[in-house]
Amino acid sequence: MLMLQTATQTTDLTARLAAMEEQLSSLQQTSAFVDNTYLFLISGMVVMFMAAGFCMLETGLVRQKNAATIALKNVSIYALAGLAYYILGYQLMYQGVDGGFIGQIGVWSASSPEGEAYAPASDWFFQMAFVATAASVVSGTLAERIKLWPFLIFCVVLCAVLYPITGSWLWGKGWLSELHFSDFAGSTLVHSVGGWAALTGAVFLGARKGKYPRGRAVSPMPGSNLPLAALGTFILWFGWFGFNGGSQLAAGTIADIDAVAKIFVNTNAAAAAGLVMALVLTQLIYKKADLTLVLNGAIGGLVSITAEPLAPQVWQAIMIGATGGIIVVLAVPLLDRFKIDDVVGAIPAHLLCGIWGTLVVAWTVQAEGYDWVQQLGVQVLGIVSIGFFTVIASSALWWVLRASVGIRCSDEDEFIGLDKAELGLEAYPEFAQG
Repeated sequence: MLMLQTATQTTDLTARLAAMEEQLSSLQQTSAFVDNTYLFLISGMVVMFMAAGFCMLETGLVRQKNAATIALKNVSIYALAGLAYYILGYQLMYQGVDGGFIGQIGVWSASSPEGEAYAPASDWFFQMAFVATAASVVSGTLAERIKLWPFLIFCVVLCAVLYPITGSWLWGKGWLSELHFSDFAGSTLVHSVGGWAALTGAVFLGARKGKYPRGRAVSPMPGSNLPLAALGTFILWFGWFGFNGGSQLAAGTIADIDAVAKIFVNTNAAAAAGLVMALVLTQLIYKKADLTLVLNGAIGGLVSITAEPLAPQVWQAIMIGATGGIIVVLAVPLLDRFKIDDVVGAIPAHLLCGIWGTLVVAWTVQAEGYDWVQQLGVQVLGIVSIGFFTVIASSALWWVLRASVGIRCSDEDEFIGLDKAELGLEAYPEFAQG
């Protein structure tokens, strides 16, 4: 009788322990779900604020007669990107890619969170903020001479189709994912894609009138509000913590949140090194520090570390970011030599530093079974394939727009400024035009 009672008590205790373990597991899953979702939502809000950073940076770097137009373009980009990504982009990027080249055509809808590690809508919001960043790169390069509506049409197609297709190749588990191409937060998938689109647009559009006069190498066209550009850079720097940190995609374990912290440190170190290197180089080369190049040096450092902000040691992140600063300082005059007019310096900071950041991944991390040479080969393949597709597709779109509605404003409109010509107002009506 005693033995039977003992056995019953043991069975009872076992059942209770099992119930407690099940309850604990459920609590852990709930906690991880909440933490992961918060990471997406907070990071998405921070990345959304980068749109304000681009707006301030570009508004400060254009002449005052074009400041209101560039502000309108930037705020419109964010709105249009969100709608385009909802109607078509997200499905193309993430649904049904399965090792291939493109996802499904359809409108995104929030699925049930059952069985998910985070709220699906939080992931959509986070990814949507990224696509607006790619389009913002284009606006700064083509400022001061492109018509408003053809530019917005291009951005809609970029956000709805071009960016999602190349993004699906890696983040949607497409063919580059199968080859172990690595781009943690989008040095290539976001920044270089925007940079390639901007470069092709600059070629089709041509330079601003008077930028490259005969008999002179370059005619400077200084921005209207450099303190505003500096504010924009600070906002972008802040936004990058959400950009890179949120790309960990999880915060529900000690390992994940520790990784997010390391990403923050490396992101900050790379930006600081890029800025300092640009500051020193401009002083050495031009005998004066150049604020615009210094600001872009910070952005170049940020773009450079974006492809892999977790694996490097801090000293490696500093070297990666510093190289980004060097690229920016050396590439700006190189573009002028080829008479490619990039108003805000987006092509060096986003395209070239994006390429550099993606290549240097092979130095700090390799896929299982790969050595650094093999990883470098895959990185080159990814950069070339994404660049080739974006250049061809963007060029085709620019050609269609130029042949149909036209992409460049008239000489008269460019002379008086797009604020008056297209908006009928002035950003700074109390000041004389500059």
